[in-house]
Amino acid sequence: MANPERIGVKRLVVGAHYGTLDFLAQRATAVIMILYTLGFMIAVFFNAPFDYASWRQLFAFKISGVFPLGQLLATLFFVSLAWHAWIGVRDIWMDYVKPPLLRVGLEVLTVLWLLACTVFFAKIIWSL
Repeated sequence: MANPERIGVKRLVVGAHYGTLDFLAQRATAVIMILYTLGFMIAVFFNAPFDYASWRQLFAFKISGVFPLGQLLATLFFVSLAWHAWIGVRDIWMDYVKPPLLRVGLEVLTVLWLLACTVFFAKIIWSL
């Protein structure tokens, strides 16, 4: 029998665990964003006299006067957008930026930027 240490080539596999789950997350967030965008466009289309009050009402509508559905759907859209962007930009950094320290630095800056955008969005949408 052959020596098991001599079979195959030793190589480092990096990022192998990202594949399937990230593929599914990209598609799920894309579907959420498409559905929200279509619903938003339909709502804008049927609000013919479009002014600030009707624009605000698109985000501030509530079910039974209590449940803030407009804000929740907008927040779900934006969180999906941030997650979708993170997966895509992270893959770009992993594929094209070879020095590890530079890549990690860019990934940290990307996460900080996306978190800051999400917090800023939440501050705006939940202050309606």
